[in-house]
Amino acid sequence: MAIAASDAQDRVEQLIILTERLTELVARSAQSFEEGRPQDAAADLEETTRLANVYRHESARVRADPGLVAAASLAQRTRLVRATEAFDAVLARQGRAIEAAKTITEGLVKAIADEVASQRGQSVGYGPQSAQTANRAASAITLNQRA
Repeated sequence: MAIAASDAQDRVEQLIILTERLTELVARSAQSFEEGRPQDAAADLEETTRLANVYRHESARVRADPGLVAAASLAQRTRLVRATEAFDAVLARQGRAIEAAKTITEGLVKAIADEVASQRGQSVGYGPQSAQTANRAASAITLNQRA
């Protein structure tokens, strides 16, 4: 899907609206992660994905042909630059929030895996003659170090 603009002014105005909407959606997503409620971010995922694809496509078009926006007024192009700067800032915020959530999740998985491992093969009884028991009910757990 692409922007259907009649001229440079119209294109820049649509890009501003698109960028501001994406900024709003990503900020809401970042806030969900910051508050420890990543499931709330899923509510806007479809719209965010659709608009991000349009944004990516239109950004590439303008980069390839700056003439698409060159005839727009300086004030309008400045608004677009400001909207893009705000979008970049909110993307960085979301990146930090997602990285923090990932670190916390990895820590929890490691703690659970360590606890499961410590529960396996515990000795029954006391002293050197005590027997090791095999915990047959334990299930395997896999840690992906690259995730």
